[in-house]
Amino acid sequence: MQGTGKEVTIVMIEDDEGHARLIEKNVRRAGVNNPIVPFSDGNSALDFILGKERTGEGNKNNYLLILLDLNLPDMSGIDILEKIKSNPHTKRLPVVILTTTDDEGEIQRCYDLGANVYITKPVEYDSFANAIRQLGLFFSVMQIP
Repeated sequence: MQGTGKEVTIVMIEDDEGHARLIEKNVRRAGVNNPIVPFSDGNSALDFILGKERTGEGNKNNYLLILLDLNLPDMSGIDILEKIKSNPHTKRLPVVILTTTDDEGEIQRCYDLGANVYITKPVEYDSFANAIRQLGLFFSVMQIP
Protein backbone atom coordinates (compact mmCIF):
# COMPACT_ATOMS: atom_id res chain seq x y z
CA MET A 1 0.00 0.00 0.00
CA GLN A 2 1.53 3.28 -1.12
CA GLY A 3 0.83 6.94 -0.72
CA THR A 4 2.53 8.91 -3.47
CA GLY A 5 5.86 7.16 -3.03
CA LYS A 6 5.71 6.97 0.77
CA GLU A 7 4.88 4.09 3.03
CA VAL A 8 1.46 4.04 4.59
CA THR A 9 1.08 3.42 8.32
CA ILE A 10 -2.06 1.60 9.44
CA VAL A 11 -3.51 3.12 12.61
CA MET A 12 -5.72 0.52 14.30
CA ILE A 13 -8.12 1.87 16.95
CA GLU A 14 -9.64 -1.23 18.53
CA ASP A 15 -10.19 -1.87 22.26
CA ASP A 16 -10.92 -5.59 21.96
CA GLU A 17 -7.52 -7.26 22.15
CA GLY A 18 -8.76 -10.45 20.49
CA HIS A 19 -10.14 -8.49 17.55
CA ALA A 20 -6.95 -6.43 17.31
CA ARG A 21 -4.80 -9.57 17.10
CA LEU A 22 -7.16 -11.13 14.57
CA ILE A 23 -7.13 -7.99 12.41
CA GLU A 24 -3.34 -7.74 12.44
CA LYS A 25 -2.84 -11.45 11.72
CA ASN A 26 -5.21 -11.45 8.74
CA VAL A 27 -3.96 -8.18 7.28
CA ARG A 28 -0.47 -9.75 7.38
CA ARG A 29 -1.81 -12.97 5.83
CA ALA A 30 -3.06 -10.93 2.90
CA GLY A 31 0.55 -9.85 2.32
CA VAL A 32 0.29 -6.32 3.70
CA ASN A 33 3.56 -5.52 5.49
CA ASN A 34 2.89 -1.87 6.34
CA PRO A 35 3.52 -0.83 9.93
CA ILE A 36 0.45 -1.18 12.17
CA VAL A 37 0.20 1.17 15.16
CA PRO A 38 -2.44 -0.10 17.59
CA PHE A 39 -4.49 2.01 20.04
CA SER A 40 -7.13 0.75 22.46
CA ASP A 41 -8.73 4.12 23.20
CA GLY A 42 -9.72 7.22 21.28
CA ASN A 43 -7.69 9.87 23.08
CA SER A 44 -4.28 8.28 22.57
CA ALA A 45 -5.19 7.56 18.93
CA LEU A 46 -6.16 11.21 18.40
CA ASP A 47 -2.91 12.32 20.08
CA PHE A 48 -1.09 10.26 17.46
CA ILE A 49 -3.21 11.31 14.45
CA LEU A 50 -3.88 14.97 15.26
CA GLY A 51 -1.14 15.64 17.83
CA LYS A 52 -1.60 16.66 21.47
CA GLU A 53 -2.83 20.11 20.39
CA ARG A 54 -5.19 18.46 17.85
CA THR A 55 -3.91 20.66 15.02
CA GLY A 56 -3.22 17.77 12.63
CA GLU A 57 -0.05 19.58 11.52
CA GLY A 58 2.31 16.79 12.59
CA ASN A 59 0.88 14.23 10.21
CA LYS A 60 0.22 16.42 7.20
CA ASN A 61 3.04 14.71 5.25
CA ASN A 62 2.42 11.21 6.55
CA TYR A 63 0.24 8.61 4.91
CA LEU A 64 -2.09 7.01 7.39
CA LEU A 65 -4.91 4.54 6.93
CA ILE A 66 -7.22 4.40 9.93
CA LEU A 67 -9.07 1.28 11.07
CA LEU A 68 -11.66 2.50 13.53
CA ASP A 69 -13.89 0.60 15.93
CA LEU A 70 -16.94 2.67 16.91
CA ASN A 71 -17.31 1.30 20.43
CA LEU A 72 -14.36 2.52 22.49
CA PRO A 73 -14.03 2.93 26.26
CA ASP A 74 -13.38 6.68 26.34
CA MET A 75 -15.26 8.16 23.38
CA SER A 76 -17.37 7.20 20.42
CA GLY A 77 -15.67 6.27 17.17
CA ILE A 78 -18.07 8.69 15.48
CA ASP A 79 -16.45 11.56 17.47
CA ILE A 80 -13.01 10.40 16.32
CA LEU A 81 -14.19 10.18 12.71
CA GLU A 82 -15.65 13.68 12.98
CA LYS A 83 -12.41 15.12 14.38
CA ILE A 84 -10.27 13.48 11.67
CA LYS A 85 -12.56 14.46 8.79
CA SER A 86 -13.06 18.06 9.97
CA ASN A 87 -9.32 18.75 10.22
CA PRO A 88 -7.81 20.25 7.03
CA HIS A 89 -4.59 18.20 7.42
CA THR A 90 -6.24 14.83 8.05
CA LYS A 91 -9.59 15.05 6.22
CA ARG A 92 -8.33 13.01 3.25
CA LEU A 93 -7.01 10.12 5.34
CA PRO A 94 -8.94 6.97 4.50
CA VAL A 95 -10.97 5.70 7.45
CA VAL A 96 -12.29 2.14 7.54
CA ILE A 97 -14.98 1.57 10.17
CA LEU A 98 -14.85 -1.93 11.67
CA THR A 99 -17.64 -2.45 14.16
CA THR A 100 -20.21 -4.88 15.48
CA THR A 101 -23.01 -2.34 14.93
CA ASP A 102 -25.08 -2.69 11.79
CA ASP A 103 -27.51 0.08 12.68
CA GLU A 104 -28.66 1.72 9.43
CA GLY A 105 -28.63 5.24 10.92
CA GLU A 106 -25.10 4.83 12.25
CA ILE A 107 -23.84 3.54 8.90
CA GLN A 108 -25.38 6.55 7.13
CA ARG A 109 -23.87 8.92 9.69
CA CYS A 110 -20.38 7.47 9.23
CA TYR A 111 -20.56 7.87 5.45
CA ASP A 112 -21.97 11.40 5.84
CA LEU A 113 -19.00 12.27 8.03
CA GLY A 114 -16.59 10.95 5.41
CA ALA A 115 -15.87 7.31 6.29
CA ASN A 116 -14.47 5.48 3.27
CA VAL A 117 -15.56 1.93 4.12
CA TYR A 118 -17.96 0.56 6.75
CA ILE A 119 -17.55 -3.09 7.69
CA THR A 120 -19.70 -4.90 10.22
CA LYS A 121 -17.65 -7.42 12.17
CA PRO A 122 -19.17 -10.83 11.64
CA VAL A 123 -19.69 -12.50 14.99
CA GLU A 124 -18.38 -15.80 13.68
CA TYR A 125 -14.58 -16.11 13.85
CA ASP A 126 -13.94 -17.53 10.36
CA SER A 127 -16.18 -14.98 8.66
CA PHE A 128 -14.41 -12.18 10.51
CA ALA A 129 -10.97 -13.55 9.62
CA ASN A 130 -12.03 -13.88 6.00
CA ALA A 131 -13.46 -10.33 5.88
CA ILE A 132 -10.19 -8.94 7.26
CA ARG A 133 -8.13 -10.94 4.75
CA GLN A 134 -10.20 -9.47 1.93
CA LEU A 135 -9.70 -6.03 3.44
CA GLY A 136 -5.95 -6.72 3.47
CA LEU A 137 -6.05 -7.60 -0.24
CA PHE A 138 -7.91 -4.33 -0.85
CA PHE A 139 -5.19 -2.46 1.10
CA SER A 140 -2.47 -4.03 -1.01
CA VAL A 141 -3.79 -2.33 -4.17
CA MET A 142 -5.13 0.84 -2.60
CA GLN A 143 -3.66 4.26 -3.35
CA ILE A 144 -3.73 6.84 -0.59
CA PRO A 145 -3.93 10.56 -1.39
